Amino acid sequence: MRPPVAVLDANVLYPSTLRDVLIRVGQAGLARVRWTKDILDEVFRNLAANRPDLDTDRLAHTRRLMGLAIRDVEVTGYRRLIDQLELPDPDDRHVLAAAIRCHASLVVTKNLRDFPAAIISKHGVTATHPDQFLTAIVQENPAALTAICRDIAGSWRHDATTRDVLRSLATEAPRTVDLIRAANRAGLGPKVQ
Repeated sequence: MRPPVAVLDANVLYPSTLRDVLIRVGQAGLARVRWTKDILDEVFRNLAANRPDLDTDRLAHTRRLMGLAIRDVEVTGYRRLIDQLELPDPDDRHVLAAAIRCHASLVVTKNLRDFPAAIISKHGVTATHPDQFLTAIVQENPAALTAICRDIAGSWRHDATTRDVLRSLATEAPRTVDLIRAANRAGLGPKVQ
């Protein structure tokens, strides 16, 4: 089965641990994650405004790395579709337009009410919460997501553990973390430390 194509909304790329997990899901080929320049503009504009403690050079570096992390991640050529679309929040039309343009079946967002099924299903798109998106991946391949969390811990400070990553991820994806822990207790995937 081919992995789903999923456009990641700005609100799921804002939290650092969730962003890292979603990017690594794309790198692992568990889903084909996509975003646009407009989506990244929103992410990094909000990070700069809400987190003045973050160095702007580091934010720019993170954005560059995101663009290099996954081949063909950026959707282009979607802007001409925006004016043809209607959503409760007109500022979200660019996300749906990107999904249509890249033939995505999913928009991963925390704002499900902004992407009503009655509207977006006409375009072959479903909105899904990041917890639901990651839960489906864990159910298909618990070892892969556990390994992703272990690898993230390895990229954090020296004494970080997979448990630290799971604690952070639980804020945004509690059901996913519960499934990873249950799979680990059942002996599926690498041991959570």
